[in-house]
Amino acid sequence: MVDYLLIESTGPQAGPGGQRFLDDAAWLARGGEQVTVLLVDNGVAGAVGVAAAAAELLRAGGTLWVDDFSLRQRALAERDLVPGVQVVGIADVARRLLADGVRAVWH
Repeated sequence: MVDYLLIESTGPQAGPGGQRFLDDAAWLARGGEQVTVLLVDNGVAGAVGVAAAAAELLRAGGTLWVDDFSLRQRALAERDLVPGVQVVGIADVARRLLADGVRAVWH
């Protein structure tokens, strides 16, 4: 099993690429891989409200993180997010990136 940290920075308003990235993450999770998606910058919009791709990732067994700084910069609150999303800080991300066996992909 591979441990993935997938980082999405564009968000749904940038077009279908962000949606496909989250769909790929859900596919990996359904296949038994350990998958965490981190939404940063405009990517945090992908976890607001009833975001279907975010909910599907969580149903598939993946983990969805939202960067706390990016969330605050866009005047969003935790209550605005899809249930099950975890708000994290840069220290959490750094620990994950430095862990043995983690493969990071930035989109």
